[in-house]
Amino acid sequence: MDIVDQPTRSRMMSGIRSTNTKPEIIIRSLLHRQGFRFKLHDKNLPGKPDIVLPKHHATIFVNGCFWHGHDCHLFKMPSTRQDFWQTKIENNRKNDDRSVKSLRSLGWRVATVWECAVKGPRRQDKTILAEILATWLYGNDNRIEIAAGGKG
Repeated sequence: MDIVDQPTRSRMMSGIRSTNTKPEIIIRSLLHRQGFRFKLHDKNLPGKPDIVLPKHHATIFVNGCFWHGHDCHLFKMPSTRQDFWQTKIENNRKNDDRSVKSLRSLGWRVATVWECAVKGPRRQDKTILAEILATWLYGNDNRIEIAAGGKG
């Protein structure tokens, strides 16, 4: 049973952002301080990546651990409406995979930064996180995932 009524829960859920989230703003700030320039939420690319760096032919998704079912300390499957949430999260994961494959087939490099990398007790040090991203952007790796405590 939910601890709040349905209208309250609906109002709370509608307030959750899908763009310009705090983790996304942190990543953008780290990149900008290092001199990287980028576009945001390019609707012309599969999956509408959060950050697009055309000069480096790279895209970055900043994924919320709950919404994308990341196996970390920030994710816990809700105890109510489990079928709904499991389906929702599985569909998000399938969409993520499809977007990454489509971007890769178009020649784009893809990074995923998980919310746990920038939030919570196990988050990355911002200097280290900035270094990891810069090294990837200047390097040749096609894919990287960054989670709490390191690449993952």
